[in-house]
Amino acid sequence: MSKPVHSGTRTLISPVRLNQPGGRRIYRIVLGLTLVVSTVVFIGPLYWMATGGFKSSQELVRTPPTLVPEHPSTHAFTEAWDRLGMGQLLLNTLVYAGGALLLQLIFCVAAAYSLSKLRPIFGNVILGMMLASMMIPAAALVIPQYLTVLDLPLIHVNLMNTPWVIWLPTVANAFNVFLLKRFFDSIPNELLDAASIDGAGPLRTLWSVILPLSRPILGVVSIFGLVAVWKDFLWPLITVPEHETLNVGVNTAATSMPQNTLIAGLFLASIPTIALFLVFQRNIMAGLTAGSLKG
Repeated sequence: MSKPVHSGTRTLISPVRLNQPGGRRIYRIVLGLTLVVSTVVFIGPLYWMATGGFKSSQELVRTPPTLVPEHPSTHAFTEAWDRLGMGQLLLNTLVYAGGALLLQLIFCVAAAYSLSKLRPIFGNVILGMMLASMMIPAAALVIPQYLTVLDLPLIHVNLMNTPWVIWLPTVANAFNVFLLKRFFDSIPNELLDAASIDGAGPLRTLWSVILPLSRPILGVVSIFGLVAVWKDFLWPLITVPEHETLNVGVNTAATSMPQNTLIAGLFLASIPTIALFLVFQRNIMAGLTAGSLKG
């Protein structure tokens, strides 16, 4: 027996129309076409990039394009790896992304914890100013950041061509602070009171109570932090020209390499982030929704 639908429930198609002759069939056809079109739009460019490296330069520019390589070869991938020095580029990117992630977790967790549980004076004003900074286009901050790292205030140190020039601008991330604070707000204060009764201070409470409960959102913030540094192009291009990242190294060689070799290099540079998403996609969704409701 089918369950009755409450009068206040809103659906894309009413149950009455869905149960009419042919209504369910039309619904499934439209849904199937929508899923197919969406899949082609999102997966199509990735498929073209993945298969482009297996094609020759002549086949790659053929019109109409071939969907499957006629004579697949891995030569373009090995050539891209050797000519671009992708091993060193990968190491550089890992150092930049790993350091940025570590510093970002330390400072963003501390900021979110203080705003959520310690309740400082003007905490809401501070959070509002942090969120307002998200409205500033990233391109508008390039020149002020560049002048800052050329001569760091107070200590007057030039950070160019050092990992710190990548790490420091990523430390304060308003979006990650907001996500963490939203999750910390959902943790019952009774747990913190119990820890305080047992003699735990604020830092001990953060380490022993808050962080173990915050693994889902910490995973989300970690993935966002890694991907942000991994995909960045403009800032590493102008600040670490002697220690290029994957994006910078592949794109700066675009004019001197065959198209199939370039596409192979782009695909190799994309593999780590694609694999990271595929492995942790459930954690991403769980972390984004974990703090939305209070139990």
